[in-house]
Amino acid sequence: MLSVLLFALAGFLLGGAYTTWKNNRAMSIGLIVAAVLAALGGVLWLE
Repeated sequence: MLSVLLFALAGFLLGGAYTTWKNNRAMSIGLIVAAVLAALGGVLWLE
């Protein structure tokens, strides 16, 4: 169940990164990094 929540969080963060890309690139890159970490945590939690 936690892995599904982490994947959902990663998707939410990627959507936020896509939305903020034109206005604030630094925040968008931070959101992408957080999304990658959340997705990685979801993958590792599956194993």
